[in-house]
Amino acid sequence: MARVRGSRGVLAGIGDDCAVLRTPPGHDVLVTTDFSLEGVHFRREWHPAESVGHRCLTRGLSDIAAMGGDPVAAFLSLALPRDVPQAWVTKFTRGLLRLAREHGVPLAGGDTAESPHGILADIVVVGSVPKGEAVTRSGARPGDRICVSGLLGGSAAAVKQMEAGQKLKPREWEQHFYPEPRLAMGRVLREKGLASAMIDVSDGLSTDLAHICEESGVGAEISLDAIPLASVGKRAGEVDLDLALHGGEDYELLFTVPSAKRIPQQVAGVPISQIGCITRRRKIFAVDPDGASKELRPRGWEHFRS
Repeated sequence: MARVRGSRGVLAGIGDDCAVLRTPPGHDVLVTTDFSLEGVHFRREWHPAESVGHRCLTRGLSDIAAMGGDPVAAFLSLALPRDVPQAWVTKFTRGLLRLAREHGVPLAGGDTAESPHGILADIVVVGSVPKGEAVTRSGARPGDRICVSGLLGGSAAAVKQMEAGQKLKPREWEQHFYPEPRLAMGRVLREKGLASAMIDVSDGLSTDLAHICEESGVGAEISLDAIPLASVGKRAGEVDLDLALHGGEDYELLFTVPSAKRIPQQVAGVPISQIGCITRRRKIFAVDPDGASKELRPRGWEHFRS
């Protein structure tokens, strides 16, 4: 298996039975794992192999970012049907390792196996965060403001276009094919104490905000006209609001900010939008431009939904 060398956090990696990792003194360890499943998270006829590898690692790195942490090492387990060409595997690995190098994350181990039905890639990312400083989903309090980075809905818009039979150019739809994990932003938000609770927008804004509210025991109110909408590819025009609310796989950061803290317009070069506030009511309400309020139920991605 290919690797990224040169990390002080990996004392032994590929070539031994186990990786040996070292985190800085006074740090807690973060561990996340995510599947990328053919037919669920990607399709070979839609997604270039490099994009599949990139997106696979992004899923793990985005979770580390949402805790305000630094990645230490990644581990990849890859199950492949016999009919998958070696060229596809090479390009998949190239896409994953390119992103790993950008963020200094060594590939420290993993496994390969034969799959009877479709490609399965499981990425494990280990990270670290100063002791007691991990930003969780449970820290939101009434009065906190709700903010989100970047633009929403672009990834879901790409899927909708491909479902309609359109062939997309990946470089014109980078938010879907090559999403950027917000690691630098997550660190800054944690270091400056700006985020009281945080999550990455992987399942959709409505669902991920519901996760924060559930873990924090609070409710929320958001303004629909404040939600930052992505543009459709390189063309003019914004995505449908429903795609921004429920689409998912944007990998932006959704976070709450204590009322005493000032919200910058940008963090780590990425625009920040304030979209609402945390309330005591344990429900989420959306306010339209005319001032009408309606309960917003989570309709993002959910496995096993009937």
